[in-house]
Amino acid sequence: MAEGVKWIRINTDMFDNAKIKYLRRLPDGDKIILIWVMLLTKAGKCNSNGYIFLTENIPYTPEMLAAEFDFEVSTVNLALGSLSRLNMIQQKEETLLVTGWEEHQNAEGLEKIREQTRKRVAKCREKQKLIPSNVTGNVTVTESNATDIERDIDIDIDIERDNSISKDILVPKHLVPIQEKWNSLGLSKIRDIKGNRLKLLNARIKEYGLDGVLEAIENIKSSCFLRGQNKDNWIIVFDWLIKPNNFKKVLEGNYKDKEVNYGHNTSSTGENKKWDYTIPECELTEEERRRAAEELL
Repeated sequence: MAEGVKWIRINTDMFDNAKIKYLRRLPDGDKIILIWVMLLTKAGKCNSNGYIFLTENIPYTPEMLAAEFDFEVSTVNLALGSLSRLNMIQQKEETLLVTGWEEHQNAEGLEKIREQTRKRVAKCREKQKLIPSNVTGNVTVTESNATDIERDIDIDIDIERDNSISKDILVPKHLVPIQEKWNSLGLSKIRDIKGNRLKLLNARIKEYGLDGVLEAIENIKSSCFLRGQNKDNWIIVFDWLIKPNNFKKVLEGNYKDKEVNYGHNTSSTGENKKWDYTIPECELTEEERRRAAEELL
């Protein structure tokens, strides 16, 4: 990937453009415009003549863009379809291309940045090859030269880092606390939140808030049933939790363990005696359940 730029060119009369006016009148039109601007900034970051991709070998999918832009997948698909129909972007096989990118941006300046990047990377690699021979031959490397080498290495590392998959593609930053809370339960871990899972989770957050989702996950700790102690050995999974009806029951504590009083109901003198302790019903053996039931009679 070429070195991204820190700016892109946007005309001040952008919102007077007939296409922009048309898009704004569509359902979720303002969201479509925002996604359009986000795509422009992505194209600038890629700095590849208007093409948009995660890396040169990994194209963006609507689900990946939805996770990174923090929109529903359906909204991203609506935006991509609308922009394509107006020939503002082109969807070539699996790649995205901003139409007329070089007409609107400083193509000469962008190419200059790409060429400078290529030269710096080549220079860095040559210096890296020379470092061992310099050390063996007792050739002095000045502080200035060392700094130049470190700077070029940093640039090379940054470029390689751009080619890696961002964690935000797998789990949007604002949902990381939910992922961490769930994974702390010791159940089947979730490694990504995207697609339909992202859609369902966002719906639950909209209804109950982030704290509500965290509270529902916390309630699972108090449910032996949800953690597999049932006749079918069924264990809750994240995708089951975030379904509307299931989530509400877990949040309201419908699956919490019922505490069973376990002890003797009379003392040696025949007087009523307080229960010694309580434990979750699912942790009792069949014999203990029977005895507890008899003592409650």
